Amino acid sequence: MTATTGPVCAGASTAATAYPSFTSYVRARGPLLLRTARSLTANPSDAEDLLQTALAKTYVAWERIEDHRALDGYVRRALVNTRTSQWRKRKVDEFACEELPEPQGVPEPDPAERQALHDAMWRAVMRLPDRQRAMVVLRYYEDLSEAQTAAVLGVSVGTVKSAVSRALGKLRDDPELAPIR
Repeated sequence: MTATTGPVCAGASTAATAYPSFTSYVRARGPLLLRTARSLTANPSDAEDLLQTALAKTYVAWERIEDHRALDGYVRRALVNTRTSQWRKRKVDEFACEELPEPQGVPEPDPAERQALHDAMWRAVMRLPDRQRAMVVLRYYEDLSEAQTAAVLGVSVGTVKSAVSRALGKLRDDPELAPIR
């Protein structure tokens, strides 16, 4: 930075004095608008940059915006338009070739199979006696420790250990889960 140029963010300090209503709008609606920007990008840092760009465009047009009650819609439109422009300008770094550069990995499981497994497991858990089911759910679905599970149910840690062990044995022997093993 040279002595003649001044700070890079000099406009930020003048924004508060030129348009105090803009500053209060950004403070009040910033978190909501950031959530919208995050839904448009895969990276939180990109979302912050996108919001900053949209807010800069809004600031430039602040005097031309007649209905300040419609500001959210204006900024959202600026977010979408800016993101679309970025997407269109994106540089393509991929080239067609004879060989695939990616190594062959393990294929992702079929979502339908995963759901079928989840459903079968849940049906098996539901067939457990009430007390064992409660302990399995607290230990493995709610991710509580043995001591926490014991405290919630008002039993000893040893009772939790033995009951969970018996429940897991029943789940291992469940005929509906046999094809999964």
